[in-house]
Amino acid sequence: MRETPEEIAALQALLDASRGRATGHLRSIISDERTLSAAELVQLLTGMKVLTVATVTARGEPRISALDGHFLHGTWTFGTDGGSAKARHLARRPAVSVAHVDGEELALFSHGTAELLPPGPERDEVDAHWTAHYGSSPFSWGDDIRLYRLRMTWAVAYAFQREELLQSRGVTEP
Repeated sequence: MRETPEEIAALQALLDASRGRATGHLRSIISDERTLSAAELVQLLTGMKVLTVATVTARGEPRISALDGHFLHGTWTFGTDGGSAKARHLARRPAVSVAHVDGEELALFSHGTAELLPPGPERDEVDAHWTAHYGSSPFSWGDDIRLYRLRMTWAVAYAFQREELLQSRGVTEP
């Protein structure tokens, strides 16, 4: 958990605004009792999580794939090889939808823009985190590895049985 109090507050504001703009149908599913807070999310989303990332082709056709994701500073980081179709899509059309779904227990659905992390302190921090997790730098996995940060513009968080989930995963009150 690397989030600052300001990052948690910004994430909470986004979650609240997104849920407020959601349809009645979505709010009936992600009711008050099933909504996760930003403080709970940052505790639940530690380590590697499988993400589904949806991009769009030049013809406007949707494409979805699974990627490793790490939730850092209140948003997802993920990577791919620069020669992949995903990298080509992101370079031309960086708008994405990203979801992490853990069975019926937990989900975070989000939309936003995938931003390529340029060399510098932020990318260095992400590289160090990923290296600690995998035992090698993602940049050692190929000649053109690209790491991205998701700039979320919409996000909702869900837990089917919220209290049971929080208790079973040892999430504490902020």
